[in-house]
Amino acid sequence: MRLYPAIDMKDGACVRLTKGKFDAVTVYAEHPYQVAEKWEREGASFLHLVDLDGALRGHSVNETAIRKIIERVSIPTEIGGGIRSREDVRRMLNLGIFRVILGTKAVERPEFLRELVEEFGAEHIVAGIDAKDGLVAIQGWETISQISALDLCLRMKEYGIRHIIYTDISRDGTLSGPNISYTKELTDRTQLDIIASGGVSGMADLDALCAAGIGGAILGKALYEKKLSLREAVEKFERA
Repeated sequence: MRLYPAIDMKDGACVRLTKGKFDAVTVYAEHPYQVAEKWEREGASFLHLVDLDGALRGHSVNETAIRKIIERVSIPTEIGGGIRSREDVRRMLNLGIFRVILGTKAVERPEFLRELVEEFGAEHIVAGIDAKDGLVAIQGWETISQISALDLCLRMKEYGIRHIIYTDISRDGTLSGPNISYTKELTDRTQLDIIASGGVSGMADLDALCAAGIGGAILGKALYEKKLSLREAVEKFERA
């Protein structure tokens, strides 16, 4: 199981939200690149970056911070937040980002992701599916659609997507445990690389995700609140 330390950026700083609420922000570092360097030193093999301002505004906002991270680390990165066009995708890949995550566009125009897979390759395009009570949220989690996460995952599979990040918004930033049963259902029904996001509180949650056959997990607040050692987790789940 691959582990993805998360670096969420708002106003140029490394922050965490609680349940996706932009008025529930905790700042953990003024310089995100320093956090990226720390996770690399502790054994991270991949970083998960989120431009929170970009998710709300619909275009990249924290590009300066993103660029500094790319310059400072040697491990691959993925980025989500405000990526809505082919030009946005190309720009991020040209910066040195390895995988680009699209969420809102996957709902509004899912066939667009098929076009991106055809142009850039399936390894570089990820669908970000964020849901509340099983329904997909868009526009920086501000709007709940009437599309189920499972239906959207199945459609993404038809379009050549291999990697999907599934976030249970109600658990994000809460340390209440990931939605293992639904993440497992998505994995079993699609046979895709479903990456769990939201609620991981410690090693027990990672044990449960691994036992359920989940391909990856994004680690956020548990790392920042020192509920989890990245070095120990990498040793157990990636290098065993």
